[in-house]
Amino acid sequence: MSDRWVAVLSGGLSHEREVSLRSGRRLSAALRSAGLVVEEWDADARLLTRLRDHRPDAVVVALHGGEGENGSVQTVLELVGVPFVGTDSRACRRAWDKPTAKAEIARAGLTTPEWTVLPHATFRELGAQPVLDAMVEKLGLPLMLKPDQGGSALGAQVVRDAAELPTAMVGCLAYGDTVLAERYVEGVEVAVVVIDGPDGPYALPPVEIVPENGVYDYTARYTAGLTDFHAPARLDEKAARAVSELGVAAHRLLGLRDVSRTDAIVAADGTVHFLEVTVSPGLTETSLMPMAVEAAGQSMGEIYAGLVERAVSR
Repeated sequence: MSDRWVAVLSGGLSHEREVSLRSGRRLSAALRSAGLVVEEWDADARLLTRLRDHRPDAVVVALHGGEGENGSVQTVLELVGVPFVGTDSRACRRAWDKPTAKAEIARAGLTTPEWTVLPHATFRELGAQPVLDAMVEKLGLPLMLKPDQGGSALGAQVVRDAAELPTAMVGCLAYGDTVLAERYVEGVEVAVVVIDGPDGPYALPPVEIVPENGVYDYTARYTAGLTDFHAPARLDEKAARAVSELGVAAHRLLGLRDVSRTDAIVAADGTVHFLEVTVSPGLTETSLMPMAVEAAGQSMGEIYAGLVERAVSR
């Protein structure tokens, strides 16, 4: 057994609390299998007291959504000087805001679907229908609507008919005050996990996502049997390489650290479109990172044990 002990942070108060708890349990088991001593901590009002009174060698953040990915918890860990696995607070904020991340990607010359961002107040003050009409005129149909911040595809919807837009907007705004609308790109949906290694970030084999209903929404993500996965993705060598290169490029451009997952679409012409990135990939039974790790012939415990050592040595 290693004498290294870590606290795995999961739970929290976001919409993704239950998913985070599942990720935390699985990650804790993986770390124990690698010989580390592990405690599972909820991200609640006791956190600072625990960190001060029972300081771990490192914290591993397994929080999804809200404070776990927007830099808030990371800021607290930085304030008290506890090493942690994951992206620092500033880069978390950059990645968490989807329009900001897309703008960084586009500025670097990489491809991402054309988009616009509109707060709820705009629809209220200028009239919903004229704004929706302008959106369709600018971006066309179909559209992908999603909250500008958030994870697990909560509130995300594909709109193929303009008549569906008002209802879809209401559903999207239930999870945030601002909507990101982007041109929907048909193609192969993939996710690529990037890990920081001794020689820099590297990509695990991309995972292909084939949801039964055609949309990889919250239900399709976390209900076994509703989505088929292929790891590695069924892509030709050129497309697979392009997906991996995009994942590594996003990781570097956005200043991410230790581990990230980039979601993308490979269009029929082979163009790879960046969609979004997460700094805390899910680790549940239906999550993509464990599939990628298995396809790479690696183990979750060994990967995260290595990241713990990186965190402690920083």
